[in-house]
Amino acid sequence: MNQLEIKNISKTYSNGVKAMQGISLNIQNGMFGLLGANGAGKSTLMRTIAGLQTPDTGEIIFNGVNIIENPLYIKQQLGYLPQDFGVYPNISAFHLLEHLAILKGIASTSERKQQILALLEKTNLYEHRNKAVNTFSGGMRQRFGIAQALLGNPQIIIVDEPTAGLDPEERNRFNNLLSEIGEQVIVILSTHIVEDVKNLCSQMAIIHKGVVQACGKPQDFIKELENCIWEKEIDKKERPFYEKQYQLISSQLHAGRLKIHIYSKSNPNNEFTPKHPDLEDVYFSQLLNTKQYA
Repeated sequence: MNQLEIKNISKTYSNGVKAMQGISLNIQNGMFGLLGANGAGKSTLMRTIAGLQTPDTGEIIFNGVNIIENPLYIKQQLGYLPQDFGVYPNISAFHLLEHLAILKGIASTSERKQQILALLEKTNLYEHRNKAVNTFSGGMRQRFGIAQALLGNPQIIIVDEPTAGLDPEERNRFNNLLSEIGEQVIVILSTHIVEDVKNLCSQMAIIHKGVVQACGKPQDFIKELENCIWEKEIDKKERPFYEKQYQLISSQLHAGRLKIHIYSKSNPNNEFTPKHPDLEDVYFSQLLNTKQYA
């Protein structure tokens, strides 16, 4: 069982932005969702775990080794799919993976070939192995990204906003692949898409402005909100009134009307109807708490 312990790490950039503020997490094998808006600090945390930058304070322990003091150790155990990754033009998927495998230290020619072909099969890219990666669609490139991340049998895999820009079919295919991988190793899924965390992750953390607002099991968070979420359709111009009168956590246009969700432990009446909470309600209610106590 792999174990990643993040202990009170902080990072402030030279422009004064506090990207991480005392973040502590304990992550084991399986899919771990890191949920937050763009700019919340997710990518900074991912880069720090990957050994691409160091925190100002705190420590990160992976399987008993302090990886801030020993960044080479995590790099030997790590598969990383960043939000944006470039590829060499006019190089086939097979040859690009072979080049990356050599960089990862897979010296045996036969071992490299066996692993590359198996990964191309796993990511449903085998029939495209001789095509240039720069001609791939967005979904194919993301699956290629997972293939390169899996080279060398890593024990921890980080994927940063992996489904952004993918169509629903590609997203499902990619998520199924991630779920399968996450059975044996740690997979950290950094995303702003609530549905991806809901569908994939048994553990999660919500991060906002560099601070972990909540950490635990998605189903436990949802259960805590049972009988506390209410919904109603209103006219768009009525929103300011409802924002003043209730704890409004989210709103969404629906057939020209505004559907609002509010948090209330008791029946707010006023034609509100009870709603079974979901992870999106959890996320927005956590953000509401940060505004209240800011």
